[in-house]
Amino acid sequence: MGFAAGEKPRRDNGANLEDNTMRVAAGLILAGAMSVAMTGAAWSQTPAAKPAAAAQAAPATTPVAAAPATAPAAAPAAAAAPAAFVNPPPPKQPPQPARAACNTPGALGVARTVEIDTTGGPGFGFEHFKELDFLRDKEVVLTFDDGPWPRNTPAVLKALADECTTGIFFSIGKHATYEPEILKQVYAAGHTVGAHTWSHANLNNKKLTEAQRKDEIEKGFSAVRWALGGISPSPFFRFPALQHPPEMVTYLGNRNVAIFSCDIDSFDFKASKPEKVVETVMKKLDTKGKGIILMHDFQKHTAEALPELLKRLKAGGYKVVAMRAKFPASTLPEYDQELLKDAKLPTVSQRPVNSVVTTVSE
Repeated sequence: MGFAAGEKPRRDNGANLEDNTMRVAAGLILAGAMSVAMTGAAWSQTPAAKPAAAAQAAPATTPVAAAPATAPAAAPAAAAAPAAFVNPPPPKQPPQPARAACNTPGALGVARTVEIDTTGGPGFGFEHFKELDFLRDKEVVLTFDDGPWPRNTPAVLKALADECTTGIFFSIGKHATYEPEILKQVYAAGHTVGAHTWSHANLNNKKLTEAQRKDEIEKGFSAVRWALGGISPSPFFRFPALQHPPEMVTYLGNRNVAIFSCDIDSFDFKASKPEKVVETVMKKLDTKGKGIILMHDFQKHTAEALPELLKRLKAGGYKVVAMRAKFPASTLPEYDQELLKDAKLPTVSQRPVNSVVTTVSE
């Protein structure tokens, strides 16, 4: 279509739409800028949110519903892991009497003394425990179980004294309460005293509960302590029949008690005569060359065999090692109290029998 003369052309519809669109866009941009400015001003007047740590520190009266729905409910403090067992500290007590000076020329004697840190319950004796090989070639440790016992234990003490040597005595708790004066003699002579349960129960017996096994161990130590007049023994323990329930091995480790097996078992409780005890020990010892020897001061044949056995050890070039604990055993107060109830009523006098009763004629 043509235009009349002098008429100016008009913008077509597309040009008008583009112009309108530009005006609207400019207005939206201006409105957006004003909105952002106003929102920023509003946020500047709003307090900052509390951090998570502050939220946890809210008073106990804060409703549980205020917590996020996905947050797990907090466990009560009482439902947490049970409190760990805490050992009593080692008792403070006078040092053990020293061994008597040796006046016997050429006696077997004691080659060296070792101190044992029983923390964590170390095990000794290759019959069951292989980790701690501390004995040198031709060295032995003499150990005696099941005492104290009349006649037999004193005979063992005499044989050791005659050769100026020493041993470890693993006492049965009941026997300690029967013969406290004999056990005091063992301690006074400078020998190491440990424990061997309360009644010599086999702790591997499935009929025993875990509580009964612990009772055997703890009451045994408390009985030895009672028999020694309140002096704690060494934290040395031997299982009856060398039966080691794993859970009780762990328990003794937590109690910081060393566990003793052996390297050489004399089988003296099977021997028909003392010569058999000597033969058994020396044959095994000559094969192994060293070791912890297991005997019983409860056995008559052992008491009779010991003088000859010590002579054979000396003739064979063997040397005795004394084992001492770094700290005494920490008995548990509840078992100490139980022992006092079971024992006979104490008297005012605490003097030993030989200072009270004297034979004046015989």
